[in-house]
Amino acid sequence: MPPRKQPSERQRRLGAELRKLRVRAGIPGDRAAALLDADRARISNIETGRLDVSRNRLYKVLRAYGCPPGAYFDALMEMAQETGKGWWDDYRDVMERRALDLAELESRAVAVRANESSVVPGLLQTEEYARAVITSIEGDHRHVDRWVGFRLDRQRVLPRLETYHAVIPEAALRMQVGDRSVMRRQLHKLIEVARMPHVTLQIYPFEQGPYSTHVRSFVLFSGSTTELDTLYKEQPEGADFIGDGAVIHDYARMFERLASMALAPVDPDAAPEELGAGDSLSLLQHVLYELR
Repeated sequence: MPPRKQPSERQRRLGAELRKLRVRAGIPGDRAAALLDADRARISNIETGRLDVSRNRLYKVLRAYGCPPGAYFDALMEMAQETGKGWWDDYRDVMERRALDLAELESRAVAVRANESSVVPGLLQTEEYARAVITSIEGDHRHVDRWVGFRLDRQRVLPRLETYHAVIPEAALRMQVGDRSVMRRQLHKLIEVARMPHVTLQIYPFEQGPYSTHVRSFVLFSGSTTELDTLYKEQPEGADFIGDGAVIHDYARMFERLASMALAPVDPDAAPEELGAGDSLSLLQHVLYELR
């Protein structure tokens, strides 16, 4: 089978992890090739995600690289076994590769921390709000229904996550997306989602200053082992998936700072007399009142 031209993010990540382990073990490419009874080019293609490695061969390589038994070892074995196929395959005709990779990454995540710089996070959007956002960005409207469907299908992951924590800027609540009724329903949905016991929702208020405006949207995905945590970072030219532990650590600290500066999390079960003027639910309710 010839090397694939467009490996998925999962395939690239598995290859990158194998290269990291090989280099850490001090094993040159030629020796790694001998372990697999292959040539150096095949090792290169495996480490860039362009070729798969069988489960049996991966087990042999991981042992040779000194990867100890445990969660990381098991997670790499599982990644090699996965086909990458899922509901997102139905959208290959209209969605770019990175969007499909994002859906697959979400499907494997255990915990998600999301910072949004301008709008409500995609996993929390109503259909009307999602449609208004997409039509305002995309010049070609032929596939809007499919794009909206893809975004809504991604939301299936939310109930099964162990934790979901989002920090949303106040500007996202006040920027009119669609008409006022669309915004009212979107804010009601935020309160509804916050009722889920594993969801933490915080609003970053205007009075905290411009720090959040200097931080582009990003999402931190955690899996069964910290070695495979992933940063999804949006940029003007597109989006990147980053597996570098040092970079992920920096963004985790950035998220902690944003959360510490944001208002107290939404607690929709709190009695009105228990709510203070400085919590996220109070701000959501205030903006809802203004949208009457």
